[in-house]
Amino acid sequence: MSVRLIHTSDWQIGKVFRFVDNATMGLLQEARLRAVTRIGELAREHGAGHVLVAGDVYDMEALTPRSLSQPLERMRIFSAVHWHLLPGNHDPHRPNGLWDQLVRKGMPANVHIHVSAEPAMYDEESFALLPAPLFHRRALCDPTAYMDDVELPSGIMRIGLAHGTVSGFGSDDRDVPNFIAPDRPAQAGLSYLALGDWHGQKKINDRCWYSGTPETDAFDVIEGGQALLVEIDGQGAPPTVTPLATGHYNWLTLSERINSRADIDFLVEKLRGVSDDLGRALVHLSAEGALSLEDRQYFEEQIVDGVSPALCFMRVDDRCIFPRPTPEDLNRIDRGGFVRTAAEALKRKAEEGSDKDRVTAAEALQRLYVEHMKLQAGQR
Repeated sequence: MSVRLIHTSDWQIGKVFRFVDNATMGLLQEARLRAVTRIGELAREHGAGHVLVAGDVYDMEALTPRSLSQPLERMRIFSAVHWHLLPGNHDPHRPNGLWDQLVRKGMPANVHIHVSAEPAMYDEESFALLPAPLFHRRALCDPTAYMDDVELPSGIMRIGLAHGTVSGFGSDDRDVPNFIAPDRPAQAGLSYLALGDWHGQKKINDRCWYSGTPETDAFDVIEGGQALLVEIDGQGAPPTVTPLATGHYNWLTLSERINSRADIDFLVEKLRGVSDDLGRALVHLSAEGALSLEDRQYFEEQIVDGVSPALCFMRVDDRCIFPRPTPEDLNRIDRGGFVRTAAEALKRKAEEGSDKDRVTAAEALQRLYVEHMKLQAGQR
């Protein structure tokens, strides 16, 4: 008997994006709900009867009833699909916590909450799901350890579902919270171990994968915005794992060197080409180089004020663009007197000062230039 399922995790419904305005945050939060619908569509398209959600369905324990119910109503629509929800470190199972609230309210018949470390049998597909729910945000015991000792009838596939980390990143594994032994599939005879916690999709071994979050939520997430189609042809058979795209927004990181107006024009074209739909792109731009004061203002006009509004969001780190004032720049500020003297002093500090002083002087010099340009424009 074969089984086909979708593996996903880290939906983090209700996540707060503090670095964007409220309107943009609403769009990003809605995208996380839209991903649930997309996963249901993929399950139906690929004939997957089960969706395993490996923890962090919700971003926090204290959410409004509306936020708790919204993903459930989207899952309810796909009545032929069984959805399996696991408490993670963001939404651990506590007495009278959110999971108990949902159970008391009444769950859709096709949505199953796994709050106990005990197998759930699915005889029609000849597999047992071995969940490892979390009861605290940080636990020092391996929540999957119990799987080694679970006895099941012969011929039943064993599929694990857990949330935690398989790497101590150089520290003693005993001190890593929610640590999961990477060889758990071999130790417990699992056909597959579906993991959550890392937001990027990652293969640990043939039988152990992180699905990653279905909707990328940070610029440092690698291989996010996906789920996994898992096909197992029978007990002992290796799983076939296929990544499936689920994300709506693209999170991009760009590093550019800017030293001239031509570089700025090139960057404008590059930014406008990052997506067929710029409204679905979030960009973190790091720029470095040296510009005249006139070209620095041009950078603001073309990049910050020009391209940025076309994107869903753009963060510009321009702290390493330093001024390279030309004589014409300084003459535009003032040809003499105390203002010109101040501009010359800022120019020297921006070129020769400490890192902190250079940044402060560069900002002050550019501000001085912009204000004088505004003043001159008003006098015309």
